[in-house]
Amino acid sequence: MDKVLIGVLGVQGAVSEHVEIMEKTLKRYNIEGSVFTVKKVDDVINVDGLIIPGGESTTIGRVTEKANLLGRIIEKAKNGIPIFGTCAGLIILAKEVYDAKIGAVNQPILGLMNIKVIRNAFGRQRESFEVDLNIPVLGEKPFPAVFIRAPIVEKVWGNVKVLAKYEEKIVAVQEENLLATAFHPELTEDLRFHKYFLDLILKLKK
Repeated sequence: MDKVLIGVLGVQGAVSEHVEIMEKTLKRYNIEGSVFTVKKVDDVINVDGLIIPGGESTTIGRVTEKANLLGRIIEKAKNGIPIFGTCAGLIILAKEVYDAKIGAVNQPILGLMNIKVIRNAFGRQRESFEVDLNIPVLGEKPFPAVFIRAPIVEKVWGNVKVLAKYEEKIVAVQEENLLATAFHPELTEDLRFHKYFLDLILKLKK
């Protein structure tokens, strides 16, 4: 099998944390590959998978659009490459985005997943928290989920699978090659979500 090439959208947010945990995941499972930050169109050409990190979703969307990356990422996703969005990344992947306070918002998004997302659903920065979640696809052991100004998924349709809920709110979803969480797996020592994403990539490369 060829070396796995994983890109992390390097616009803003928890970029280095995703690079670091994905490098640890490759090493832990003895998989040959590399992780790098994606900042321009040419960077996306050869990636086998792409991570869209948490941060400020409007900023990430606007800078990505200005760099002409949105269209290229949509094209790659439609060709089947796995994409993993965390927090702001979840928002950018959604087809419908609203804000908990102001309602409908106008921001650049990829619009790839059949989900309706509510930004800032748990409040602002001071309402950040960590909780153990039951996520069956990751096994029996609870996953330590870190929520920071987190969104929620209010509605899903089509082929979207709900992977996890917190207090009956949807906080992790998958639609074929697309994976998204409202929380930040990259801020934990638990590699299971990144391994799950890596498995999606490896399945395609077989």
